[in-house]
Amino acid sequence: MSHAVTRSVTAVGPALLTSLDPLLREWLPRQRWFAGKGRPVTGFSLVAATELLPLDATPGLYHLLARAHQPPARFVGAGREKTIPHPGDCYQLLIGVRQALPPRLAPALIGHVHTGPLTGRTTYEALYDPRPAETILEALRSGARIGALRFERRTDIVPHLVPRLLTGEQSNSSVVYGDTFILKLLRRVVPGVNPDLELPLALAREGCPRVPAPTAWVTAEAAERGTEGPYVLAVLRPYLRGAVDGWELALRGPAEGEDFTAEARALGRATAEVHTALARALPTVTLGHLQLRSMVEGMTARLEAAVQAVPVLGAYAPALHSVYEALAALAVEGYTVTAQRIHGDLHLGQFLRAPAGDWSLTDFEGEPARPLAERRMPQPAARDVAGMLRSFDYAAHTADGPPALEWAEACRAAYCTGYAEAGGHDPRTEPVLLHACETDKAVYEVVYEARYRPDRLRVPLSAIRRLAGSGPV
Repeated sequence: MSHAVTRSVTAVGPALLTSLDPLLREWLPRQRWFAGKGRPVTGFSLVAATELLPLDATPGLYHLLARAHQPPARFVGAGREKTIPHPGDCYQLLIGVRQALPPRLAPALIGHVHTGPLTGRTTYEALYDPRPAETILEALRSGARIGALRFERRTDIVPHLVPRLLTGEQSNSSVVYGDTFILKLLRRVVPGVNPDLELPLALAREGCPRVPAPTAWVTAEAAERGTEGPYVLAVLRPYLRGAVDGWELALRGPAEGEDFTAEARALGRATAEVHTALARALPTVTLGHLQLRSMVEGMTARLEAAVQAVPVLGAYAPALHSVYEALAALAVEGYTVTAQRIHGDLHLGQFLRAPAGDWSLTDFEGEPARPLAERRMPQPAARDVAGMLRSFDYAAHTADGPPALEWAEACRAAYCTGYAEAGGHDPRTEPVLLHACETDKAVYEVVYEARYRPDRLRVPLSAIRRLAGSGPV
């Protein structure tokens, strides 16, 4: 790795954020990656601000870490209202500044500034603009240090690659450079070791071919009190040219009547290979009675919170509770489970198939709504398996026409068969654990869909009916 280059930076104070405040209050909640849907933004506090391109350049570029403050969440249960305070989520923002936007950047508009140091200028989401995106890549290539930002790399980076922002639905932002690299820019960030960098690096040390090794990454020193470690802000990886994600491929099955079981079996094998490599690279633990009881309590707490958020779930709550209690009862009898580091948010869209037919696995961030410490805990591998089983079910319900239930069941079985072939352990041999993990995932999906995509709420609710009916009641 080349030695880091230290560059001077113009001090950027809270005045910058103050001038952007009224614009960001309107713009931020409209972004797909904003986590606080349903509650207004009441203000911002600055975590860090760095000038990447000077204001007199065209464009100017500011990197902000800003904490968005919102009213506390309120839940009503047992006849009482419960208020849950929240310190506010920290978001990573790349703010471009121009006198006026050219038409090609119209979709990126944040707004026109009327007060403060940016008065009279137009601000916009900078990743839509090639020049700011090129600036990020050059900083990574040179190993720059700019203000609080640290740009680090493992291998050489080709310069002068043309950037393009991916505009599909996602919880972060991604920029492709030529056909060589893809940069994942994390939007809601927390300090500490991020599994989206930690796990691919560990797998690279193991020589696991299923996961592209990180090329470079961006971090920022955490200046706030009580924070543990730097913020991981972005990760640059090789771009798999011509690859198609598993979700897109799977949807052709129920829509066009295509058999997907061979691919589902290959996905099971790929998952098992990654799990095996993670178990070699990082510590594993055995979950006994107390640990499994704690896991069941976590599932139960998430169910109770979900019932508060989506009351229609209440009709199924007793049966779902019994699914979890069946696992707790097994633990009392001496049942144990091996826990290890896992993907944490596994679904068809996390797999990419190269033109040659090989499958790769990406996006190890885990479920962003869960605390970082929880996402980094060893978990039963059945959690990832359950995520994939739910994903096949989603594909069966998303295609045109009635749900392709037989297609989904065949894919679920093929996936487990492939997993057993490569991992030596068939997840179906532990039905109580798998049932509990799939139920926990479906409960999470109910809350997610009710909050972000209510038109799809029927999909996890259909699974809830199935899981409640087939579980021990």
